Amino acid sequence: MCFGPSRAEKQAAALQQQAAQEQKRREIEERSRQKREDISEAVEARATSRRGSGGTGRRSLFSGPSGSAGFIGRFN
Repeated sequence: MCFGPSRAEKQAAALQQQAAQEQKRREIEERSRQKREDISEAVEARATSRRGSGGTGRRSLFSGPSGSAGFIGRFN
């Protein structure tokens, strides 16, 4: 006759489940740490590119860079 899993089998299963949950938690923490680093790098790169852009970006309708005619000046 079968009476189900023994006490030792139940304890072993519980320990395995606990170890699996701990491993999963560590993997999630590592992934979140990596995401935080990636986001920080992206924000820093974006801020750096905005500061050092010089003449690139939005063009004026009235005057261009270095005093040249802007967009509207092309049609006069």
